[in-house]
Amino acid sequence: MSVTIKDVAREVGVAPSTVSRTLQDHPSISKGTKEKVRRAMEKLGYVPNAAAQNLAKKYANTIGVVFPVLSSSDRKSNPFYLEAITAMNQEAGKQDVTISFASGETQDELLENVQLMYKQKRVDGFILLYIRKDDPVLNYLVEYNIPYTVIGQPYRYNNGTSSVDNDNQLLGRTAAQYLIDKGHENIVFVTNYEKENVFQERFYGYEKCMEENELKPFPYVVLKKPEDYTAFEETLKELQPTACIAIDDMFALRVIQLCNLYGYQVPDDISVISFNNSIFTSLIHPYITSIDIHTEELGKVAVQQFLIQLKDQEAMKQKVLIPHTLIERETVLDRSKK
Repeated sequence: MSVTIKDVAREVGVAPSTVSRTLQDHPSISKGTKEKVRRAMEKLGYVPNAAAQNLAKKYANTIGVVFPVLSSSDRKSNPFYLEAITAMNQEAGKQDVTISFASGETQDELLENVQLMYKQKRVDGFILLYIRKDDPVLNYLVEYNIPYTVIGQPYRYNNGTSSVDNDNQLLGRTAAQYLIDKGHENIVFVTNYEKENVFQERFYGYEKCMEENELKPFPYVVLKKPEDYTAFEETLKELQPTACIAIDDMFALRVIQLCNLYGYQVPDDISVISFNNSIFTSLIHPYITSIDIHTEELGKVAVQQFLIQLKDQEAMKQKVLIPHTLIERETVLDRSKK
């Protein structure tokens, strides 16, 4: 039997109207009373009316889009997410569904928000904008058989997961081979995150390409904190790279900025190539050579794949690969002609 406002009111010893006003966060209700009411709601498992109405329906006609925990300001501003969700919104509109977002400052908070959205039937399932190792959100979705699609390639549940991705190993290879063909041998891979699968796959592709060309791959360089930026000067002196592969365009701007700060000109001293082909490639000169991953297509196809799973959970879980395109601009020097 479902818990009602009257049950909550009885538990706290207040009128049902007080519970209703608490739900609306009405200023006429004191902070102390609101806290008592909310504790009673949690204890009794009360679900607000709007969500209860959704529980009676088969579908909420809403897709939950899950952001990763974004630990740095650079990552929070990354245009990948805006481009992806814009494409998702457009495709969702065509399919007569809406988009709702789940985010969190910590992994625990993110999981809590995802659980709440689904328990309250505000969404029919989720699209994950990221993949990371031992992800509690993905584990939860699998455990409770909740429909989901991921943008990326999962570490686990590979055969049971609907996914949309680029071939990130091939992306890493493409970037490295392009630089090698331009006469570069000392090439470093620079990133501001290392736990997510997209980075690890691209770095692996870089490593394999270097080895196949009988060149030495360097350990990846992580730049997250101010002390990392300071240490980057010593890294450049020690490794003497002629080229850097940056994990994305926005981060490539930071790499170029640091190179200039430490007396290296791009591309004359150090070349830079990145991924995504976002708006950041053409903000300032030199314009950034970048690999277009077709983010809009990733977002659009993710919505399409999710809706296929929602309508038929027995349908084969498809893995769709979106092709990439190398866009040459101004940040790579051709050393093969020297």
